[in-house]
Amino acid sequence: MSSPSKRREMDLMKLMMSDYKVEMINDGMQEFYVHFHGPKDSPYHGGVWKTKVELSEAYPYKSPSIGFTNKMYHPNVDETSGSICLDVINEKWSPMFDLVNVFEVFLPQLLLYPNPSHPLNGEAAALMMRDQNAYEERVKEYCQKYAKPEDEGAIPEEKSSEDELSEDEYDSSEEAIAETVDP
Repeated sequence: MSSPSKRREMDLMKLMMSDYKVEMINDGMQEFYVHFHGPKDSPYHGGVWKTKVELSEAYPYKSPSIGFTNKMYHPNVDETSGSICLDVINEKWSPMFDLVNVFEVFLPQLLLYPNPSHPLNGEAAALMMRDQNAYEERVKEYCQKYAKPEDEGAIPEEKSSEDELSEDEYDSSEEAIAETVDP
């Protein structure tokens, strides 16, 4: 049996060689981001989420910690923290699973088949059970706002009114202020 550190290296390399964009956080192999695309047959299709993955020293015997860094509207994802409620990652993890399983099977299954009876986001669960079409529209709104492919999963920053002025507009507004201040 290989050591946990060798297994961590092997699983990470396997993930990097697949179609996922992986960004290392520090020099070690224990924290990194993975860019995850919404599954084709779901309202999440077209969205790209940046997930933060943390591997403990005990990985693969202990499950990875995975959370979305950009907002997602889903009954089993906490909208604020990005935490995921998925038993196969939490309680039922097995060393037989690897990181590729997480991104090719477990997360797509989570998005394709939400479980509103065990929610982390009660509002999303209630809406899904009450009005499936309205739920899917809200999911698509979140995809457009927080998971655009060109953003590569980045959370849009709030703009202040000063940020919205172009350089020329800013220069002319400074001149107008200067003119009104001069006696």
